[in-house]
Amino acid sequence: MRFVETPLQDAYLIELEPRSDERGSFCRLFCLQIFNEKIKNASFVQINESVNARKATLRGMHYQAAPYQEDKVVYCTRGSVYDVIVDLRENSPTYGRHFGVVLEENSSALYVPKGFAHGFITLEDRTHLLYLMSDFYQPGFERGFRFDDPKFAINWPIEPLILSKQDQNWGMI
Repeated sequence: MRFVETPLQDAYLIELEPRSDERGSFCRLFCLQIFNEKIKNASFVQINESVNARKATLRGMHYQAAPYQEDKVVYCTRGSVYDVIVDLRENSPTYGRHFGVVLEENSSALYVPKGFAHGFITLEDRTHLLYLMSDFYQPGFERGFRFDDPKFAINWPIEPLILSKQDQNWGMI
């Protein structure tokens, strides 16, 4: 795996390096030693899976409030998504900026630091994502904002067709 800087401070695209032969492929998704070269004291306590039946399903923009902020590593294990992160850290030089990238099946991952919001839209039916999480989910600390908040002007590549009630009802920041 190779860490590639994004335009947002402390966020990385992680390029996976699968090895293939006649049997298929093998790929390392996580190695603490490699992570600690870029992200000091990397620690993950939970693994989550997001299964999305339909293309144009949008989930986001979500984050956990202090003191339960989370680092995330997001992998697409089936299908593809347009994945977006927004830097909400007020003291960051990239505060308020966003970054979007297509994550395709087993090709790359996105490291999302604490203090960032995260969301995605599926580009194919039957898309699955796997998340490594640095903290346990705390329902009372879940926060979010509308995917179409004009403050961030995220240019989603397709029109969202499927959103949860919660994602429809988030306010603007």
